[in-house]
Parts: sequence; structure tokens; C-alpha cells
Amino acid sequence: MVRKSKLVFAIIAVPPLMAQPAARPQFEVASIRPSAQADRPAVNVGLHIDGSQVHCADWNLRDYIGMAYKIPATQVFGPDWTAANRFDISATFPAGSRESDFPAMFQTLLEDRFHLKTHKEKREFPVYALLPGKGPLKLKAAAPGPDDEKDEPKGTVNVAAAGSSAGVGVNLGHGSSYTLADNRFEAKKLSMSEFAGNLERFAGRPIIELTNIAGRYDFTIDLTPEDYRAMLIRAAISAGVQLPPQALRALDGSSEGALSDALQQIGLRLESRKAPLDVIVIDDASKNPTAN
Repeated sequence: MVRKSKLVFAIIAVPPLMAQPAARPQFEVASIRPSAQADRPAVNVGLHIDGSQVHCADWNLRDYIGMAYKIPATQVFGPDWTAANRFDISATFPAGSRESDFPAMFQTLLEDRFHLKTHKEKREFPVYALLPGKGPLKLKAAAPGPDDEKDEPKGTVNVAAAGSSAGVGVNLGHGSSYTLADNRFEAKKLSMSEFAGNLERFAGRPIIELTNIAGRYDFTIDLTPEDYRAMLIRAAISAGVQLPPQALRALDGSSEGALSDALQQIGLRLESRKAPLDVIVIDDASKNPTAN
């Protein structure tokens, strides 16, 4: 009987040992520091991945959460400082890392260093649907360049964005880019999904891409001075830049349909709708993350 009891105990004890959770993917080493440009009126954001190293410059916490959980940063909500305070992160991938582990590594890093606590929910938002317009499309198909894949070696990512009162410029790598300056939006080698995802920072609400247009395109949209100024202000608000009251008042006179009218130049339009979207809500986070 004693032997049988010991055997039963052993069988009962084994499953909990087998059910131990797997270790979370994490960087081999990582450092977090406040960005040197955090108090400047301009924003210069960068992401560089090369081999075993990743460097992020001048990102706010909402940007990092968006990357880690694969959700637009505009759908991350929390205290004002999570959009205003900016941080630089440098990290090293452990040997044998897979590309698919990258988001989970950042989740672990944010939870450990920022003591981040979040929850997910659905909220209904006013959104824009990006749709074909009534007229013909006026998009120029971007010709593939002979050096497109040579710009950056395989496994390398270089993304950079800069913004100030003089305009906004974003380099998405491999020849894809756009600028908003001098009353004009100019795109190079942008897909429609990239266009919609970036345009929402200037539109003030999420944009759902419904054009069913494949490929990459070059195009230019001319803007009125009033619409151009409104787009710059919305981009600054999205980036967490602190603006004076007079700048915010300039949005009061902006027309909701003005951007859609401008898109008609290239045969596209924006349609106002309401849609339930997944969001992440920041329940708790430290303003002073553990540095190393």
C-alpha cells in the first residue's frame, strides 16, 4: 500500500511540473534612456535593425506599445505623458532569435522596465474609409529600381521620420517615402495600406483602407495653406508635441471634408463612418523606466 500511495503521489505531482510556462522571449541586453530631443519642438524618430542589434530613437511609449502589440499607436490610450515623453532604446537579440520573436521581446521589455500594465478592449470610433473616388485614378505606378533590394541588406530595417513647423518627412526604406511640406503631400513608392496608415496621423482619426488597389505608387497632392496647416497641427498632436492654444484654435476653422476633396486630385476619397476598433489602454506605467 505504501508503494501504491507513492506511485499515485508521483503521478499527481508530474502534471504541474510539465505545465510550467515557457520563458518569455526577451532581449539579451537592453538599455532605455530619455531622448536628448525630448524637450525640443521638433521630432526625429528612427528605427534601425542590423544583425543582432536594434536601435529606436525618440519614440514615445505609445509608439513602442503599438510596435510591440502590432496596433497603430493612434489606438493606444493612456496618460498624456505616454505620448509626450520620448525614449531611446538599444537592444541586442539573443543568438538564434527569430524575426517573429521581435514583438514579444518588446512586450517583455516594456512590462519589465516600464512596469507596464495594459488591457485590450473594443471602442467605436469615427473613422475614415479610404475609397476610390468618382473620377479616374491618377496614381503613377512606381517603377521597380535595380537597387531596391540593395539599399539595405536582408534583415536590415531603416525607418526615419522628422517633423517640425517646417514640415514632415518620413523614409520607410527601399525607396518608399513621403513628405508634407510647402502646401504639398508628395509620396514615393507607397502602397495604399501604407498611405492610409500614415495619412491618419494628419487626418485626426483612424483610416481604413478599402481601395483594393495593389502595388506601389508615386503621387502628389496639392493642399490649400489652411488644410496644410491643419495637417501639420494634427501630426504634432499625434506625436505628443505640446502646442500653444492659438495653434490648437486653428483647427476650429478646418473643414472635415477638405482632405477628402484634396484626395480627389488623385482619384481617391475619404468617407466618414463609424467602426469598432481594437484599442490598448495603459492602466499603469512608470515615467522613469529602469535604464539597464
